[in-house]
Amino acid sequence: MTVSLADSYDLCHRIARRTAKNFYFSFLGLPKPRFQAMCALYTYMRISDDIGDDETLPLEQRRADMTRWEDIVRRSLAGEDVSSDDGPVAWAQRVAALKAISDMVRSFQIPQHYLFDVLKGVGMDLDAGTSDEQQLTCRFETFEQLEQYCYHVAGVVGLCCIHIWGIRDQRALPRAIDCGLAFQLTNILRDVGEDAEVGRVYLPAEDLRRFDYSPGQMRQRVRNQNFRDLMDFEAGRAKACYARAEELFDFLEPVGHPILAAMMDIYGGLLRAIEQRQFDVYSGHVSLPKWRKLCIAGRALLQQHKILRLPARQR
Repeated sequence: MTVSLADSYDLCHRIARRTAKNFYFSFLGLPKPRFQAMCALYTYMRISDDIGDDETLPLEQRRADMTRWEDIVRRSLAGEDVSSDDGPVAWAQRVAALKAISDMVRSFQIPQHYLFDVLKGVGMDLDAGTSDEQQLTCRFETFEQLEQYCYHVAGVVGLCCIHIWGIRDQRALPRAIDCGLAFQLTNILRDVGEDAEVGRVYLPAEDLRRFDYSPGQMRQRVRNQNFRDLMDFEAGRAKACYARAEELFDFLEPVGHPILAAMMDIYGGLLRAIEQRQFDVYSGHVSLPKWRKLCIAGRALLQQHKILRLPARQR
């Protein structure tokens, strides 16, 4: 069945509103075309992640599905109508979203290889598989290897975002990667216990050795001084990334400032909450209360309203 562009964007909006959580609140201050584009971008990331994370399917099936998704995305970006693509009913929503996703790429001149870099990141998770309790090991030996992974799952998302928000200076590109790295490191620190339980340890092996803390202790949720020192060290890295990402404000169109500020407030707030709990991420999931997210979104809306009231030459 053929899906209209409006219906495709409406689908992406519903998916983002239902599942985006932190991201969706930060979208709200954007003008409508950019808001729609962010919903489409989020939907692309959500679909790609869900294909890789669907543990109800065997690993080989997920790899085959990822290959299928990459092929359909490539065809859609080339201008082919994929709305009638044959396949299981489960694929209908994914295919329906592609019209908006492809329109987003064209409208905001997003380099197509960014979308495929995201799929490489999902593939890195699939290739890693999972570990059992006896063989639990770190995914990465060095921080440089972790950085490469973070680029594919978060840095490239930042690059897509700034094309939607508006780039004034090409120096925005490395700072967007820093921003994505800061957000991903925050997520990794928040989720160390949950990830270890499913066989994933993202912190570098060299860092665990430095602080004499093992992957097995992570799975057992041992929160000793060594763990706190390890987490404090990694939090310092994240904060350095946040500091570099602040330069993005100088390189973006003003219309992008409120959403960047909102996202920095949300993810920076998560990192501060982790620190305030003295890195007790094992006893409960760290998150910001909904009222605080709404306050951040409200501030972004007010800032955006002020920007849009300015004469065009001042924006």
